[in-house]
Amino acid sequence: MTVLGQNTARHEMVIPDAPPGSLVLAWGVATDVGHKRSHNEDSLVAIAPIFAVADGMGGHAAGDVASDAVVARLAELAKTGFTEPDAVVEALREATTDISHAIDEAELGVGTTVTGAAVTIHDGHPYWAIFNIGDSRVYLFARNVLTQVSVDHSVVQELVSAGLIKASDAEHHPDSNVITRAVGFNTEPVPDFWIIPVTQGSRLLLCSDGLTREVSDLRLRLHLAAGLTPKETAAALVDAALAEGGRDNVTAVVVDVVELDGAAAPGLGDLEDTAPRGPVAGE
Repeated sequence: MTVLGQNTARHEMVIPDAPPGSLVLAWGVATDVGHKRSHNEDSLVAIAPIFAVADGMGGHAAGDVASDAVVARLAELAKTGFTEPDAVVEALREATTDISHAIDEAELGVGTTVTGAAVTIHDGHPYWAIFNIGDSRVYLFARNVLTQVSVDHSVVQELVSAGLIKASDAEHHPDSNVITRAVGFNTEPVPDFWIIPVTQGSRLLLCSDGLTREVSDLRLRLHLAAGLTPKETAAALVDAALAEGGRDNVTAVVVDVVELDGAAAPGLGDLEDTAPRGPVAGE
């Protein structure tokens, strides 16, 4: 388990190449091994402008090696102030190489999910570049509505999308833990991206499936709406997962947009990959 970054109550970012403006973020992180696992294979990075959660797989220390490699490479993007989707992809490529060099030849099936959000600039406005590989998730909480932005890369999600099973049945399906994309395995990482405007008062939740397997979308929304700080909210979410059984490692990163000085960023059009999915929980 690797944690890069720390709880931060206020972090100001000057928006370049625009009328005078700034973006103020706050974030909180929490992770726990859970009640059933002996080792925490989750890792996270929370250093503006990059936030990500990686859920390693492979057993024992192998999954930790994979998730550590991903967050370590993503953390290097924090040196630039703002970043771009292409830089995220390159960091994941470098992490794939790092994983292949770090593991023993006998350690087959070693890899990791990764999901995250990077602050990027387009035409002088800040946007979230949300990215995902696997079944860790990013949610957006804005105007009292919770929206799942990322789409799982999993067998059950494909079945749900095809209308073959209901979303409510996915958790209990025998293939519920089978993912269809990961970082590692000496293959090219293929993340999905969603580009969404940064809006004042909104909140992001990044989490491993150890949270979403235990805590419903409705309860996620209630925690995000409770008005606690990002640090308190992340800890409360992890505690909720533990209270429901804590069958897996559980990690949560909560990011708040505290202030946005300047005009709101416009949408980028109707492209499928520039907008989140529909609401999953509201009033």
